[in-house]
Amino acid sequence: MTKPDQLPAFDSNKAIPYHAAGMRLPVGVIGELRIWGRSALLALAMLVLVPLHYLFRLIKYGSPFPMYFLRWATWVIGARVKVHGVPLKRDVFFMPNHASWFDIPVLGGITGSAFVSRAEIADMWMLGWMARLNRTIFVKREARMNIAEQINDLREAVADTWSVVIFPEGTVTDGHSLLPFKTSMLRVLEPPPPGMLVQPVVLDYGPIAEWQAWLDRETGIGNARRLFARRGTFAVHVHFLDPFDPHDVAGRKAVAAEARRQIEGKLTECLGKPPRPFRYDLPMVGYVAPRDEALDSA
Repeated sequence: MTKPDQLPAFDSNKAIPYHAAGMRLPVGVIGELRIWGRSALLALAMLVLVPLHYLFRLIKYGSPFPMYFLRWATWVIGARVKVHGVPLKRDVFFMPNHASWFDIPVLGGITGSAFVSRAEIADMWMLGWMARLNRTIFVKREARMNIAEQINDLREAVADTWSVVIFPEGTVTDGHSLLPFKTSMLRVLEPPPPGMLVQPVVLDYGPIAEWQAWLDRETGIGNARRLFARRGTFAVHVHFLDPFDPHDVAGRKAVAAEARRQIEGKLTECLGKPPRPFRYDLPMVGYVAPRDEALDSA
């Protein structure tokens, strides 16, 4: 019998013809039933938690109910989250590697943080709506001229919440790679808010990392359908690394370098080898993949 984690490799390019034709990626009858069943469980949770969220907001700003929903969502979809290290509770800027849209419910369910996320998340039905409740800042990567406005939004989120998550790679990879860190959004740390620390984070999806990866030419909904249709459970290991004071390093580039040093070291430990070069060009973040001979040796 095939174990749940023994899945065929997934290449998002295979999904492109379906999306180009406006067709759903086939997941089979049982897969469709899982999608509907899990969606129903999430909708039921929303019926309970959303009114509680708004009632809580009448008394206090920082509602915990979006965090409870995201925690429930990860469990319903099949993730069994294992936390390693100690996440800071407040006045912290989390900087994780980025493998999937699923990173958001995983981290949100642990920390209750606000997020800086790619704009495509806003179009994903329940996740996008809950992300807005959780004060997510949606960044359009092509809108480079709006960076000052995005930084102002981020400063407001830092002032209003105890913690913020930013994905410094700027987009997702396949769980086995680490892109160059983008430092533009780290301008909020110049100068750092008083008392604010930076805590690097590593998300490790283990054997299903490549299978669940959301590459840019697959739609977010298409990727979500695959995860919702998947049978069984899977482990997600979340490693909270040593926090550091951004006042102790010289500017946002140094902050990014220190976070990357820690993340690359832990990711190497998780994978049992150094992260490999990412295999696809990503024009939206200015990344050009190495040629085939370099990839063959990775």
